[in-house]
Amino acid sequence: MNLFRHARFYTTVNHLKDLPDTRAEIAFVGRSNAGKSSAINTLTNHTRLAYVSKTPGRTQHINFFELTNGGYMVDLPGYGYAQVPEAVRRHWVSLLGDYLQTRTQLIGLILIMDARHPLKELDKQMLDFFAVTNRPLHILLSKADKLSKNEQIKTLACVRKALQPYIVRQQVSVQLFSSLKKQGMEEVNQIAASWFAQNATLPAIETETPASKAGK
Repeated sequence: MNLFRHARFYTTVNHLKDLPDTRAEIAFVGRSNAGKSSAINTLTNHTRLAYVSKTPGRTQHINFFELTNGGYMVDLPGYGYAQVPEAVRRHWVSLLGDYLQTRTQLIGLILIMDARHPLKELDKQMLDFFAVTNRPLHILLSKADKLSKNEQIKTLACVRKALQPYIVRQQVSVQLFSSLKKQGMEEVNQIAASWFAQNATLPAIETETPASKAGK
């Protein structure tokens, strides 16, 4: 069963105080050109559920999508795109950072990396940043279709080796993924389903409203 197939838009927020009261959420995050929106659209079998723009960094809000199991999929702002006004960038960073480290309902993070350019410095910073939550993280090496089969095997092996220092301190897994070829869909579905299953008894809880950390 495709956990994401019948996802429907629920709400969008631009401030933590407006976050909805949900039971459990899985968030998607990645550098602005890593293929996050395409991955979400492929997983949900929807061409425009997450807007794919030629201009990286279009997603500036936190977008919530309701899943059929009662959980939520959360599309977070892309990071690493500098060509936006500084005030917007600071708000963006604060919104993303505060959500990831303080959102009680967040049960796991799916980090999108371009398979041709994995583990960039900002990706490593994201791994470090999220590690303090002690929650699982799963990496999708997107655009795998851009690599030959041999290159895919080598890339996956290299990334797994590079992740060893991170796996010691947090639950991290990785896979190849292609939105174009629909490669890896079953694997990410199984990961997400296991996260929800492990948190099936989570009670509904109050929305976190931490103070902004803009300018840090």
